[in-house]
Amino acid sequence: MNFPFFIARKYFLSGKKKNFINVISIISMVVVAIGTMSLILALSVFNGLEGLLRSMYGNFDPDIVILPSSGKSFKDNATNAQKIRSVDGVLGVAEVVEDNVLVEYKEAQRLVRMKGVSRDFDKYSGIKNVMVSGEFPLVRDSIGYALIGRGVQYDLSLSLKNDFYTLQMYYPKDIGPGVVNPTRMYNLLNIIPGGVFAIEKNYDDNYVFVPIEFAKELLNYENRLSSFDVYLDEDSNASEVKQRLQGVLGDQFDVKLGEELHSDLYKVLKIEKLFVFLILVSIIGIASINIFFSLTMLVIEKKKDISVLFAQGATSQLIRNVFLYEGCIVAFSGAAVGLILGIGLSLLQQHYGLVGMGMDSAVMNAYPVKIEIPDVLLTILAIIIITVLASIQPAIKAGKSFSTHTLQ
Repeated sequence: MNFPFFIARKYFLSGKKKNFINVISIISMVVVAIGTMSLILALSVFNGLEGLLRSMYGNFDPDIVILPSSGKSFKDNATNAQKIRSVDGVLGVAEVVEDNVLVEYKEAQRLVRMKGVSRDFDKYSGIKNVMVSGEFPLVRDSIGYALIGRGVQYDLSLSLKNDFYTLQMYYPKDIGPGVVNPTRMYNLLNIIPGGVFAIEKNYDDNYVFVPIEFAKELLNYENRLSSFDVYLDEDSNASEVKQRLQGVLGDQFDVKLGEELHSDLYKVLKIEKLFVFLILVSIIGIASINIFFSLTMLVIEKKKDISVLFAQGATSQLIRNVFLYEGCIVAFSGAAVGLILGIGLSLLQQHYGLVGMGMDSAVMNAYPVKIEIPDVLLTILAIIIITVLASIQPAIKAGKSFSTHTLQ
């Protein structure tokens, strides 16, 4: 066994310490344990929230979105979809026509974001996983249906059981001067509401999915599209497929990963996670002041023991290592308890949902948590750095003072 560590362990376990030193050491361990536990829990909650957002948006967004580099639409030709499908890793491609329209149901009206999609959407989209009522897909028995967000359903007081009312969708025409007849100023089409989905408020309150044929007719798009939604094989690398698609399509298209559509939100979440980490590490750092004082008083208490060690040939480095190990033992004992409690509580929350969201309308009943190994390792590294910084000055002072005393 390492000799300085052996002595430090003896000092840590010794029952002959002065009571005040014992109290400070125990306080140090408790505060480090609480700080470590809080750090693990906080980071796990942020990981859980990020995973929840990715899973929610993953049900709505495709793996890759291909947009025009300029403008909101582009002329489509049959070769574009063929080029995309020919790229390795691509499972399916849905053509998309998208724009804002006015919807009316009975006497209620509101603006929505209409998204017309082709048949690959029915095959590969995750919307089918978040249906709360009605049926999927969009086209059944050659009849087109609309899938609407739950927020749109509430605003329109829409009932799927009432077959006598349809959704009326309005879109303005490109009109010139001298138009008198109001009906010539907009296109109007009717569609049957077929289902309701619930993902997240921003989507639920705005989006309506319809077959692409319906959307093209309403918007007078004919041979124009708004974008392509690309779905990938499970084992494919999305970043590599993105690069290949960009190379095939050229500069006239902008290829984005689905998660890049929400990059700002993920950045904000990571920044918040970083600040929480720094705040809790600072708390642990403040707690390390107790380690500094306990080591300083321990040096004074063990003055005779260390003099004996010097007399027997111990070096200043050995004495420094004794107190460095002593500080590490105090801090790591608390950190170990904190890690066990933090990981244990996170696992309990993950499996049993001990702490609820407190809202009936929440997408989950309990706070989501996820333990990630890098967070645990980063926490351990932070504690190591804090412990060394708190222990090094008393250790160096002990080595120098007793070395000087012995030489004299």
